[in-house]
Amino acid sequence: MTQVELIWDLKAELGEGPVWSVRDRCVWFVDIKGRKLHRYSVDDGAKASWDAPDQIGFALPAEDGSLICGVRGGLYRFDPATGAFSLLEAVEADRPQNRLNDGYVASDGSLWFGSMDDSEGLKTGALYRWTPDSGVVLKADGYGVTNGPVLSPDGKTLYHHDTLEKTIEAFDHAAGEISNRRVFAVMDEGYCDGPSMDSAGILHVGLFGGWGVARYAPDGRKLGKIEFPVSAITKAAFGDDDLRTLYCTTAWLHQTPDQRESQPLAGGLFKVRVDTAGQPQSLIRLRP
Repeated sequence: MTQVELIWDLKAELGEGPVWSVRDRCVWFVDIKGRKLHRYSVDDGAKASWDAPDQIGFALPAEDGSLICGVRGGLYRFDPATGAFSLLEAVEADRPQNRLNDGYVASDGSLWFGSMDDSEGLKTGALYRWTPDSGVVLKADGYGVTNGPVLSPDGKTLYHHDTLEKTIEAFDHAAGEISNRRVFAVMDEGYCDGPSMDSAGILHVGLFGGWGVARYAPDGRKLGKIEFPVSAITKAAFGDDDLRTLYCTTAWLHQTPDQRESQPLAGGLFKVRVDTAGQPQSLIRLRP
């Protein structure tokens, strides 16, 4: 395993949601509190940014070349050619205190995403699944801060985080339905932020306040941690042609002035090479 490398020192307040785009050979990610969508091109290091309509929790690639973004109040379609955001479907009009936070594309093209109380004080967050024919469907409720979900390589287990409780939950999954909600692991350092899954079934978890990316076996055992020079790692995405580079977002949210001074690279985009490849990034299906 090689050393963690800073590739974009953009100092995002709450960098989140990295995702690898094979088509564009880039990493898309967001700064939730900065209300920004970012793109890092891996071949030439080119960087680009766009203003989002509101706090933006995720931006995931769709089959038509657009991105579907979780913006406070709804799902939006983003057109990279024009930089325009257009509302696709409103979400949680009955929970105005919430915002959307983290998402995932399953192999069938369905979009899974979570919500959370923006003040991180109420357990009003939920887990949803979206397809063009079903629309937004509630799958689980009662979270403070949601992160994930992600599916195991065989698609039979869905992992989802109750971040404020420092708990990773697991569900049985089949054909878009989940059941048997249970505790998979409890954090021993930091808070469980965004999850990702490699091709061997090892769960990678960004540690907010834990100085790294933790690795968990399918039976819930912690296998170790990739150490980082900043404390808040929010999510890792497998990228590059061999899917063996982890692109990781970080944050300085909630840090004191002294902590920010001691962690000048907080909020940057990092990469690190790993031994086991991730899984190919699926595209959101937009047609019924």
